[in-house]
Amino acid sequence: MQIKIRDEEPQDYKVVEEIAREAFWNLYFPGCHEHYVIHKMREHEDFIKELSFVIEVDGKVVGGIFYTHSKIVSEDNKEYKTISFGPVFISPEYHRQGLGRKVITHSIQVAKDMGYRAIITLGYPYHYEPYGFLGGKKYNISMPDKKFYKGLLVLPLYEGALDNISGYVMFSDVLEVAEDEVNEFDQSFPPKEKKFQESQNEFEKAASMLDE
Repeated sequence: MQIKIRDEEPQDYKVVEEIAREAFWNLYFPGCHEHYVIHKMREHEDFIKELSFVIEVDGKVVGGIFYTHSKIVSEDNKEYKTISFGPVFISPEYHRQGLGRKVITHSIQVAKDMGYRAIITLGYPYHYEPYGFLGGKKYNISMPDKKFYKGLLVLPLYEGALDNISGYVMFSDVLEVAEDEVNEFDQSFPPKEKKFQESQNEFEKAASMLDE
């Protein structure tokens, strides 16, 4: 199979949203928000277009990764610019073929080349540790509630990038969406059933796990 990673183009927008919806549907809670987050993100000031890629297999888009600006706020209210990825996804029919790894690795390299300080993301540690991410606690970076969670993951992009920096992370507000907006947006897609599945329990446990 022929794999190509490239910048997202306007003609990809709808298909990318459809794939994201398929990939996340009922994964973390009944239904999903990610397709709407992507839709909103493209017009948002925190969106980093140069780091938003799609991955193609044999000329067909099968996944993508999206980045936004984030920051670390220190005790004395100094702000340090960071970046964050998410959503990142691959169409369920193309899972377990190393495509997610390819698109993440590619985007990390481009972010390094662009001179960004660090990537901060939320996710399962086992997904992201292979790329060099470590829990925020290792770098003294917490969530805004000042607690250290196992799911807050940090990757400095150059030697000493986070030396003498500590504080809490602020993600872009574009990631927060209202239920009614999502539901309205969802009307433009084929109907899908919202239901419970076991991965939702796992996610809830993981999301609240403190790094102690």
